[in-house]
Amino acid sequence: MGSLSILVLLSEVGLDPTRFPTVKHFTSWLGLCPGSRITGGKVKSSKTRLVANRAATAFRMAAQTLCRSNSALGAYYRRMQSRMGAPKAITATAHKLARIFYHLWTSGDAYTDPGIDAYEQQYRERILKNLKKKANTFGFELTAIPTPAECVS
Repeated sequence: MGSLSILVLLSEVGLDPTRFPTVKHFTSWLGLCPGSRITGGKVKSSKTRLVANRAATAFRMAAQTLCRSNSALGAYYRRMQSRMGAPKAITATAHKLARIFYHLWTSGDAYTDPGIDAYEQQYRERILKNLKKKANTFGFELTAIPTPAECVS
């Protein structure tokens, strides 16, 4: 995020983070969290609320600039874009940016990007864990196929 985006955010939300008790309150105020329009036990819509909020616009613009970034957030945006399309990926990444901003705003820590390689490794491990769990529920066991480099002696 650029300095102008940070100035817009701070002018909108102020310097006191205590007006938002949790990160969920903050993202709901921004209009970046999924909606929960449920009636009669049926989910009618889970789209985000329409809000005229300059802070939410700043988060969305920052999320859109991540499309070619070699960071973990850039990889997250591209994965969401391939799965859901660009508009929903922008909102999902803006929500993630807002959560990170809230954590840094309340704790005063500095943000360190884990990098695209760490993100891809974490994503791969999560996929493998879910596949193993699903295979166990069906009574199967997953084993890794050795690569040709491992077979050579």
